[in-house]
Amino acid sequence: MFEELKNKKILFITTKNLDYLRNTQEIRQLKEKTDFLSVIGSKDKSYPKRLLKVYWKLLRTSCQKYDWIFVGFAPQLIVPFFNWKFRKNKLYIDFFISMYDTLAFDRKKVKPESFLGRMLAWIDRKTLKAADAVIADTKAHAEYFSEEFGADPRKIQVMYLEADKSIYYPHKVEKPEEAKGKFTVLYFGSILPLQGVDIVLEAANHLKKIEDICFYIIGPIGEKMKKPLDPNIHYIQWLSQEKLSDYIAFSDLCLAGHFNKNINKARRTIPGKAYIYHAMEKPMILGDNPANHELYSEKDPGISFVEMGSGEKLADKILECKENKRRGNIWK
Repeated sequence: MFEELKNKKILFITTKNLDYLRNTQEIRQLKEKTDFLSVIGSKDKSYPKRLLKVYWKLLRTSCQKYDWIFVGFAPQLIVPFFNWKFRKNKLYIDFFISMYDTLAFDRKKVKPESFLGRMLAWIDRKTLKAADAVIADTKAHAEYFSEEFGADPRKIQVMYLEADKSIYYPHKVEKPEEAKGKFTVLYFGSILPLQGVDIVLEAANHLKKIEDICFYIIGPIGEKMKKPLDPNIHYIQWLSQEKLSDYIAFSDLCLAGHFNKNINKARRTIPGKAYIYHAMEKPMILGDNPANHELYSEKDPGISFVEMGSGEKLADKILECKENKRRGNIWK
């Protein structure tokens, strides 16, 4: 990865917070390739403030002394507006998400055929066309970017996410009292639509009366969602990464997803939590889709796939994993 950047002068730009996993991964890999790396970014928690600070720094920066400009997360917020500054540079972008796809189909904030929807698609196409090299997070996404926005497939490379192994690594933690002696199932997420947390809740509802199974569901689940209530189902709004790592460590099975079958993006992305579970050597259930099969196989220890969109099928798969553990056919 990044062989064309070896020993080059590189300016890395990101509008996402600098400690974001994708940023730290790319900065680390770039530092391995060159001794001349400058970074424009911000640690401000507010995205608008962070964006303004990045714009201000970029306006004051002479880009001509760099061989390559590398724009990280959301290059659509940089490239269309600052391409005039990059005309004498080679341009590398991390096209991690399509704004059109995310806002029109994933979040459903705009209609695809609306003026704003068409504008977002135009921005995606313009950003991809300006780049000399493009990174995607999966092969499935790379194919979509080529088909939907006309990206040159010869320019696209795939770079999978990596878990932060200083936090997420195999270790042992004693179960809390309420989970002792029970098959413990964990799910965490930011509760985005494509993640399919409703399928997780449906599965938990199917299994809530089985006394030797308990669930930990971690994330900001809103009041509008139908949450099954039972002493064996534990809801947690938020945990620090270090505490989350401990909860994963004592769990017997982790749910990765994505489980939503109606959002196509869910089939083209590998959930970030999958990288974390795998780094911690925990058994996990993945949605049966092309992106997940790029990296994982049921031939691998602890890996299971389930049909997307069915809480009943997920519940059945959880029971199957529980039985496998009883027989000693699964990790830990």
